[in-house]
Amino acid sequence: MPDLLNERQQAVVPIAALTAAGEIFGLETALHKGLNNGLTINEIKEILIQLYAYCGFPRSLNALATLMSVVETRRQSGTEDETGQTASPLPTHWNSLDVGSENQTRLVGQPVTGALFDFAPAIDQFLKSHLFGDIFQRDVLDWQTRELATISALAAMPGVENQLRSHYTISLNTGLTLAQLQHFTDILGAACDPKMAAGARQTLNAI
Repeated sequence: MPDLLNERQQAVVPIAALTAAGEIFGLETALHKGLNNGLTINEIKEILIQLYAYCGFPRSLNALATLMSVVETRRQSGTEDETGQTASPLPTHWNSLDVGSENQTRLVGQPVTGALFDFAPAIDQFLKSHLFGDIFQRDVLDWQTRELATISALAAMPGVENQLRSHYTISLNTGLTLAQLQHFTDILGAACDPKMAAGARQTLNAI
């Protein structure tokens, strides 16, 4: 149904949210479900790699180690999961800052400026060149999936409502609908934590 996230999209939500929350036991279950629902190993790797930009290297690395263990356990039990595609090589004369600035503008809908970035221009450069350039340019995942992973992680982290609100808007710009974002909050409640879902729903209602 167009008003609902499909099974693959639904599987992304607990993987990203539980990674950000550091809930490794629940993450193991979510990873098995994601692989069973058609996510490839490399797609899940890419989600977990991207999340270091939002929840830090330690939780990203822990989640990748958990995925490695889950894949090996499944292999030993006779399940050979699809590896999936790798990222395409970057173009010649690649400039991550230029491309990242273009990607960020497309996602947000306008150039991103502000007093914070004037105060700390290095963070502006890192956001544009590394997150929206180096990471978002990798074509293992489409931008809808990347934003779904992002809002899932942010929903699991306290005190980042402003960032979650911004990424809800970006999610809409990628083509996700309000109905699908409502469905996203339902999945959070069922697969992760009702309180997490309530906070995510409150922030969504504010936009």
